[in-house]
Amino acid sequence: MNYEIKLPFFEGPFDLLLFFIERDELDIHDIPISRITDEFLIYLKQLENLNIEVASEFILVAATLMRIKSKMLLPRPQIDEEGNEIDPREELVRHLLEYKRYKSVVASLVDMEEEQLQREKRGNIAKEIKKLAETVNVETELQNVDLYKLLRIYSKVLKRHDDEQSKPRHQVVEFPYTIALQKDYIVEKASQGKRVSFTDIIADFPNKIALIFNFLAILELLQLAVIKIVIGDGYNNFWIEKQQEVKEDHVE
Repeated sequence: MNYEIKLPFFEGPFDLLLFFIERDELDIHDIPISRITDEFLIYLKQLENLNIEVASEFILVAATLMRIKSKMLLPRPQIDEEGNEIDPREELVRHLLEYKRYKSVVASLVDMEEEQLQREKRGNIAKEIKKLAETVNVETELQNVDLYKLLRIYSKVLKRHDDEQSKPRHQVVEFPYTIALQKDYIVEKASQGKRVSFTDIIADFPNKIALIFNFLAILELLQLAVIKIVIGDGYNNFWIEKQQEVKEDHVE
């Protein structure tokens, strides 16, 4: 009776090691190195019995496993500079973890590739690629240039420049006015004479922002009873008089 032996083939030695670890549900951070080494060598021996050429990377990992196994059998462990015991399996575990991460990413990429291959390709893709190639080809563009095209481009550039120049520009101006400062100014102005005309205040600050601040300051002073106003003749004119009974320190 003839027996046919079929062995699973692995993409690399780390793929084989991960198979042993996942099959036996082993802790990848605490690998039983003697057991894994024996199973790894048995697998290589079976490949040789089937006249299958063993890749050099498998032989290298087998030698690494035997070296780690021999180090773990030594009675004196290796110590690092800080006095901690060096685990001979540390480098192997690090490579296995990296390979495991890469393998998981490759599986996702394979799924994405299969999904992409199932989609219907666009029929005009070759035409579009040719058109793009002609667009980026400087020599092809220069061959089709004439005076009329140059004039059109020049006209577009001038129009774009004019549009940029005509865009509204906003400028923020910080005015040196506050309600408190204008209140002090009005009280001082009213203290210099019997009364002060609102038109005189406008003349001292001939701009719209100052007019607003001065008017708000007058309203606050009226509310505090620091000043009083007397309506005079003329359009929008009145006089400001200081209340005599109010002391100076009442002004905020």
